[in-house]
Amino acid sequence: MKETLISLSEYLELRQKLPILDARSEGEFSQSHIPEAINIPILNDQERKTVGTLYKEEGSEKATLKGFELVGPRFHQIQKEVIKRFPNRKIILYCWRGGMRSQILSWLLSMVGFEVFRLKGGYKTYRNFTFEEVRKKRNFIVLGGKTGTAKTVLLQHLKEAGEQVLDLEDLAHHKGSAFGGIGQDPQPSVEQFENKLAEALLQLNSDSPIWVENESRKIGRVILPDVFFSQMQASPHLDISKSEHERIAHIESEYAGLPKEELKQAVKKLRKKLGGLRTKEALEAIEERDHPRWIQNLLTYYDKAYEFELEKHPKEHTLNLDLTGLSLAKQIDLLIHSKDQLYERAKNTID
Repeated sequence: MKETLISLSEYLELRQKLPILDARSEGEFSQSHIPEAINIPILNDQERKTVGTLYKEEGSEKATLKGFELVGPRFHQIQKEVIKRFPNRKIILYCWRGGMRSQILSWLLSMVGFEVFRLKGGYKTYRNFTFEEVRKKRNFIVLGGKTGTAKTVLLQHLKEAGEQVLDLEDLAHHKGSAFGGIGQDPQPSVEQFENKLAEALLQLNSDSPIWVENESRKIGRVILPDVFFSQMQASPHLDISKSEHERIAHIESEYAGLPKEELKQAVKKLRKKLGGLRTKEALEAIEERDHPRWIQNLLTYYDKAYEFELEKHPKEHTLNLDLTGLSLAKQIDLLIHSKDQLYERAKNTID
């Protein structure tokens, strides 16, 4: 079969129909990759290091020969694995810059009847694209509120109601607090998070408002791009409030079933901010499974932290909404109505 070199725009069309193979080493892939890609390394991490060192010290020819010496005995294994996984024998392929590794894998697969579409410029081209994408100007509407106001739940229901929603915590695999990583999948690298963020943004209309939860610049160990975060801070902001009873009940519904030791470790991370006595009381309450008590204890800290963050949003673009006691359907209706009102007001202010 044949190989076809494709541009990024052609890749974005084809990827809806074909599997994507990444020919880089497992370490490179683990650090970041095109989402949905499958790793079929031509050289593993150690082999890549060996070839790279030889290239620097003795030049291209010796490095190339060494590469073939290392991978050659595995050629048939690679072919068999890809045939087994992709019996339709049509794939998209890339390496770091669209060079030797993807060329070798393309040749190997072409020899056994594959039709290969190889991305020009490789992963580097894709990464440049996602880097720019997450830094474009967009129209956000920020949903804020103290811990326990169920912002994530509201965003999910706003999406079901047809609103555009960007769930940063879902992309980051973290809920944004000391407790946010409990029960979550491992967090992506900052670079991989940006790839995922770009892919999510591509699904949304940048000319229309996009709901996003108010976040700090760091979500766990993931860092939001500066330009993106600055846009969030300057965007219209809906600050919701609920009763303390509702907030505690919501937090309890999310965290009460988690392992005690993981909850305790999360509290200990906050020891310096909570102080010794408050930390001790929270740990005792967790041990006794007195969830309302340890939650109320921590809300004192989280409420102060939120009030500090709220000051960073322009007051003229902030609307306060009290959702206490309202049904979920009523909350969603009120949020959508308020969004339209606030967004129009912000537009008129800018004009």
